Amino acid sequence: MHYFAYNTHLNKKLMAEHCPDSKPVFSAELPNYKLAFTGWSRQWRGGIASIKLSARDKVLGGVYEISDIDLARLDKFEDCPNNYSRLKVTVYRDTGDPVEVITYIKSRQMDESKPSPEYLSIIQQGYRDWGLV
Repeated sequence: MHYFAYNTHLNKKLMAEHCPDSKPVFSAELPNYKLAFTGWSRQWRGGIASIKLSARDKVLGGVYEISDIDLARLDKFEDCPNNYSRLKVTVYRDTGDPVEVITYIKSRQMDESKPSPEYLSIIQQGYRDWGLV
């Protein structure tokens, strides 16, 4: 199964630690959504990544092939369904080919808040890992 990461799991090192069976396969974009940092995380001392519907915007990310065991690990890490919910979406490869994937979205949309520099740096490393910057 394919998992679209746009959050800290975009960072390949962190994803390998959390989901050791995962394999990075391709970068992709999710149309009609935007990246938003919402709520407040005590662990990260700031807002955490989610996606929100937004016409004409897109979210860049990476797609991993994951096992059922890794999916269960992601569910636990994302506190699904309490904090995040799984969402099936269609992303597009750089070739334009559509691919159905799962991703996570905040279960309740919250006000946007600034992410901590540490949290943001993990995501920024993920963008570099995937060649998105």
